[in-house]
Amino acid sequence: AVIIAAVLAVCGAALYGLWAAGMLLPGWVYWESGSITGESGDYEVSLEERTVQVAYHGAEIWQSPKEIKVQQAVLGDIDLDGRDELILLCWKRGRFGAYKPFWIERDEKDWSQHIFVYDCAGEKIVPQWMSSYIGQDVTEMSSGGKGQARWLLLTDPEGEVSYWRWDSWGFTKDDAEVSFAVFGDNLIHEPIYRYGMNQGGDFDFLFENMGDILKESDISVINQETPLVTEFSEYRDYPRFGTPVQVGEAIADAGFDVVTCATNHALDRGAKGIHTTKDCFAERGLLCLGIQTLEEPERKPYELIRRNNIRFALFNYTYGTNGVPLPEESPYMVHLLEDEVQIREDIECARREADVVLVFVHWGTENSEEIDSFQKKWTDIFLDSQVDVVVGSHPHVLQDYEMLEREDGHKMLVYYSVGNFVSAQPEKSCTRGGVAEFTIAPVQGGYAVSEYSLAPLTIKWEKGGKYTAVLPDGKGIDGNGKQKSIFKG
Repeated sequence: AVIIAAVLAVCGAALYGLWAAGMLLPGWVYWESGSITGESGDYEVSLEERTVQVAYHGAEIWQSPKEIKVQQAVLGDIDLDGRDELILLCWKRGRFGAYKPFWIERDEKDWSQHIFVYDCAGEKIVPQWMSSYIGQDVTEMSSGGKGQARWLLLTDPEGEVSYWRWDSWGFTKDDAEVSFAVFGDNLIHEPIYRYGMNQGGDFDFLFENMGDILKESDISVINQETPLVTEFSEYRDYPRFGTPVQVGEAIADAGFDVVTCATNHALDRGAKGIHTTKDCFAERGLLCLGIQTLEEPERKPYELIRRNNIRFALFNYTYGTNGVPLPEESPYMVHLLEDEVQIREDIECARREADVVLVFVHWGTENSEEIDSFQKKWTDIFLDSQVDVVVGSHPHVLQDYEMLEREDGHKMLVYYSVGNFVSAQPEKSCTRGGVAEFTIAPVQGGYAVSEYSLAPLTIKWEKGGKYTAVLPDGKGIDGNGKQKSIFKG
């Protein structure tokens, strides 16, 4: 009995020693090791055996306190003050530091997880912010974003990521993801505009089934295939379209944020149609991409939009205008996909001004599910130019979508064609469209697509001439790099 008691005492002491040394923390904890260099290049941080050392221009100047065990370290300018900060995901005994809330009489003795922030000030590492127990389990910490928006990304054991922004004194949990919903061709044939005009010019029926998806997305986009006009005498069907301006008003009323207008039919009503279209959307606060009026003589290749502190540069091109020439006095009236050198330069300029670059492009072979050589050529150009997302229209049918990757790791999501949103085309394949849904989120060093899918829709015709787009229940189809068979015509 004495021997057993002695053994138990020794084991108990050993376990207590391991616990006191922080060696018995949860099994999901991964203790990182290695070295990192800050954005300035002045500091190198080494993490080994749960301890951090910091070197300034090669000379060691600081070591993490013995009472903390460091799980992970990040070095970067998280508060945008022009200096690096050292951020530690660490463990210590007790939930509080030197100060605790007045209602807490005694701190706990158990180990808990914390975030410590130090300012890298020349040859000194100065404590800046030491959190109390952070209130959640964190398996991984990283910094994300770039430019004037930085986030701390915390991943829990279930893989869920939360985003935290430095806010004067400490971190604030914030919305950092931006979701997009991109619709295909709004192709207004005569049966559609006649029905709408017979309803007193009310075209809200076109979008009556899209309310939920529009509310759920941070930025919604639709391709207005046909130019808008104000006079009844200008209403036209194929091949030279003219669409009642009330269609544009319905787009605005539905809650869209962006309209792409660079299509092969953009010049069907000449410069007047361009003016009417752009004025309609601009007056209602929508971004109108891909066309410019005579009052805009300077080339403006892209527009900027900001959501959740992320800056997006949006481009819109068309392969052509059905042989209708651009006015000599306004060579940028419709943005054409033709000058590769200029387009590369424009994208490079946008990448310096924005965090994420998206291209909406009118291309491909009509009524074909196959990707043609023109699409492949420009896809390679966009990928080489480090575009983040490409969404295609024009074929009127669905084509594949996939995630492409450069050798340096940059990824680009491309939807080759999302088909029609609404049209009166009789072909069965033209009655099945889709909504490209994707989310942009901060990742280490910048931003990337975190989720993507294609929500299939069907164009429904009712007696009397009513055409509407309908989304099925359980609309979301997760992206897996290829279009699923359900979308085939």
